Amino acid sequence: MVEMDTIAAIATPLGTGGIGVVRISGPKALTTADRIVRLANGKRVSSLEGYTCAYGIAADREGPIDEVIVTVFRAPRSYTGEDVVELSAHGGVYLMDRLLNACCENGARPALAGEFTKRAFLNGKLDLTQAEAVIDLISARGGQAARAALSARGGALYRCVEKIADRLTHFAAHLSAWIDYPEEEIEAVDSRTLHDALLESLRTLDSLAGSYETGRLVRDGIETVIVGRPNVGKSSLMNLMTGMKRSIVSDIPGTTRDLVSDTVLCGGFVFHLTDTAGIRRPDDPIEREGVALALEQVERAQLVLAVFDGSEPLTEDDRRVMKACRGLNALALINKADLAQVLNAEAFTSDFKRVLCISARGEDIPKPLTKALTEMVGLGAFDSSAAIVANTRQRAAVTEAAGELREAVEALESGVSYDAVAVCIERALDALLKLTGKRASQAVVDSVFSRFCVGK
Repeated sequence: MVEMDTIAAIATPLGTGGIGVVRISGPKALTTADRIVRLANGKRVSSLEGYTCAYGIAADREGPIDEVIVTVFRAPRSYTGEDVVELSAHGGVYLMDRLLNACCENGARPALAGEFTKRAFLNGKLDLTQAEAVIDLISARGGQAARAALSARGGALYRCVEKIADRLTHFAAHLSAWIDYPEEEIEAVDSRTLHDALLESLRTLDSLAGSYETGRLVRDGIETVIVGRPNVGKSSLMNLMTGMKRSIVSDIPGTTRDLVSDTVLCGGFVFHLTDTAGIRRPDDPIEREGVALALEQVERAQLVLAVFDGSEPLTEDDRRVMKACRGLNALALINKADLAQVLNAEAFTSDFKRVLCISARGEDIPKPLTKALTEMVGLGAFDSSAAIVANTRQRAAVTEAAGELREAVEALESGVSYDAVAVCIERALDALLKLTGKRASQAVVDSVFSRFCVGK
């Protein structure tokens, strides 16, 4: 375990709440708690066993602060790998600040952003990918993102990368011994076995690199734009998906002139919805600006929901919408399915990847729409338990390792000496060890934990 000083921080959000927690970690965590907490049973906090709680009163030089529940975690069986004490009190800003100050006056110092998790990393409790998953878990806004982050926190990516690293280490050691000690009776490296192992590792790394875009969509959400001519039900669709009246619904054309945005959960994924002005050729210059802005949003969107009135024939404005969506990741929604229909899906198949009939007058998002939305962005078969590259640092390391293995395979196939192959394998291995943090520089480690909040 790395020897460090003792730190303390408020581990719950600042504000008024039922409970607030101050966390202490380090070699003086127990003695710090001893100095500020008087337990009701007369014992000292330092006498408590790990994974136990006790009731007491916390106090500072001015007198009692609040009732507290003290929870003790003893090294190395704690989040940080150090002795950890958590003081749970009533969650008021004044009480939390006073409790933290008492800790800092009795042997601890204020923790830096992410310092608790950084200590867990430095003490071998988790690798760098698991540490990054902690912040993804905290910031998750959808069920699928939370499950994916929890899987990464559990080591899904680490285990996948470690398996490849172990295989490469085996071959690197064999090659190195065979090259450096030709006089020894070391078994020759089997070229076919090495080639197949490198190809298998390369395929896995390429798959991991490809998972970045999926992971980004799951984590950050999908930018989704609702577009259509006036009075086809765009605002009704927006209100249906958000579960509230976010857009004004009116029979008067041009009611929506500006962008109306909100974030919704659908199928466990986050969609950033934007309702736009009805697409038509208006005389009003303000509405004209709204239409231009709507078309710009369509071009930038990751997913376009193009709404059409199924009870009316297609108009020139409808065709303008269809043209704007051509070649984009767009879903045609034939709305007003509760009315007599004059449109059919065949009219849209040449311009849209998928067509769906709906009624935006319902109370809940139709299941076929939920299914279509997730499938349109490639998340229909998303496996939250699989290894996923979650950020640009991880993608860069995986891509670097894959590039080195690609060169190793090409060198092997062209008959180049094993020396060149061994160099490429060593470089790939180095990239993977940087990914997990085993060879990460201090600058990389500091950058990762700078994203954390204080107290985690």
